Amino acid sequence: MKQLLYVEDDENTFRAVKMLMETQGYKVNGAANGKEALEMIAKENHELILLDIMLPDMSGWDVFEAIHTKQPSQKIAFLSAMPISEERSKVLSKEGVMDYIMKPFENHDFIMRINNIIYNH
Repeated sequence: MKQLLYVEDDENTFRAVKMLMETQGYKVNGAANGKEALEMIAKENHELILLDIMLPDMSGWDVFEAIHTKQPSQKIAFLSAMPISEERSKVLSKEGVMDYIMKPFENHDFIMRINNIIYNH
């Protein structure tokens, strides 16, 4: 079973993504802040880490940098309501971000993008 870590401080959003991905056969772990996420990442492996940008203790960008520095091959994607420019998206891709998914999303599109990251990258 493929394991995901979703770093999200909004419990309703976390539950919705967890339920959606579990219907696809994924196990979804959750962290409500960056510190908790970094502790979980040090203890167990995840096929993909989904990061929100707005977290209570640090930004998702900071969490990404901390993970990417120690584990450059870790698959990471952002799931956020914050829009970014096409230029910023290209920079993130060069830095190792697999995808930047905007909330709200269409379930089918979301599942397709997650599967693409896990099985094609």
